[in-house]
Amino acid sequence: MHLVQTMAYANETPWHGLGNRLAPKQSLEVWTRSAGMDWSIEEAEVRYVAGNQNLGSIHAFPQQKVLYRSDTKAPLSVVSNRFSVVQPAAVLEFFRDLTEIGGYELETAGVLKEGRKLWALARTGQSATLKGKDDVHGYLLLATACDGTLATTAQFTSVRVVCNNTLAIALGQGQGAVKVPHRSQFDAEAVKRQLGIATSSWSGFMARMNALAARKVTDEQAEAFFKRVLTYTTLDPASHLVMSVNERALKTVQELYGGAGKGSTLPSAAGTAWGLLNGVTEFVDHHRRARSDDHRLDAAWFGAGASLKQRAWDEAMTLVA
Repeated sequence: MHLVQTMAYANETPWHGLGNRLAPKQSLEVWTRSAGMDWSIEEAEVRYVAGNQNLGSIHAFPQQKVLYRSDTKAPLSVVSNRFSVVQPAAVLEFFRDLTEIGGYELETAGVLKEGRKLWALARTGQSATLKGKDDVHGYLLLATACDGTLATTAQFTSVRVVCNNTLAIALGQGQGAVKVPHRSQFDAEAVKRQLGIATSSWSGFMARMNALAARKVTDEQAEAFFKRVLTYTTLDPASHLVMSVNERALKTVQELYGGAGKGSTLPSAAGTAWGLLNGVTEFVDHHRRARSDDHRLDAAWFGAGASLKQRAWDEAMTLVA
């Protein structure tokens, strides 16, 4: 089953190869149609039949509500009455002033899991070049879910051009991301103020990227780094904690770092901490086992893959501390 229901993109084909291609600089209205986001999330109270399914009495359950699509009437989720919905149109509308005045450019937008998860990604216009023509561009991702799996999240993200690796820009006290739980109203302007939609996050990230590219590492340090990132804890049958290394993943990231990865031989990445980090991000975005490309996208941005990339970032930061 595909997780990506519908999707649109502009410019280059995205790393996951999915979606309808648009010419650049299209209106939000065109994006809304092409990304399959031209419907709304409707609400209805939960009802149940007590007793015989044919003759039983119908009762309401006022503490919860059903969310469903306005176009197909397909159910999306059952949530608390206090759950505040963020509509598909609002995800794209968030970018209106940023694209019309702020120099941002929408690059992908779409619907995951039949409409339960929605996102839009825009290029901020910020970019950096590390030594050896290693280009990294800045993006802003806005994503939400109506099934309780994701707070509405606005997050700065970087994309390394040579291999399309994505990395959340989390700086200091989470300056790179703002999360709005669904028990609160989503206020787009307040989120933009919190993000600072500014260069401060990007310039701090650039400084860290340059520090990683300048930090040389030995083969022993590389192996230790990957083992730390790819070690996980499990319970054995006797409920003892057991530390295990994902050997298949370890072999793959070592090969990617050692020259098989895109951009791994550039001066910025060969034998450096930046190369270590990109070995992990390329593995997560392109090689990690997944049922399909869209399952991989979901994990790389929102799930276990995103957590793995964050762990690699944290470990890399210890090398330049």
